[in-house]
Amino acid sequence: MPTAHGTLPSRTPSSSSGTRSVEALFSRGRLVAIPRKPARREQLLTHLAETLFERERSYTEREVNEALLTVHEDCSALRRHLVVAGLMVRTRDGADYRRGR
Repeated sequence: MPTAHGTLPSRTPSSSSGTRSVEALFSRGRLVAIPRKPARREQLLTHLAETLFERERSYTEREVNEALLTVHEDCSALRRHLVVAGLMVRTRDGADYRRGR
């Protein structure tokens, strides 16, 4: 999904200090597993929200799924975790998603 500047947001973990430990969860740009530990999962979800979704943009469920499928096959679980964590907010009918906190 292109950004406002026409480029794709980064879909690979960065090596900046805040996301260094997130890199260990990926192999060849793909998420190996969704962490079970809440703190580790929160770290991953924050990284995904920041790298896959723009702040002021609205997404359909299909667009959210497509973005999440670029990193892991269980897009439904990742989408649900993002919503529960407040990192994505959806309308009552589930038609629109936006970045949360």
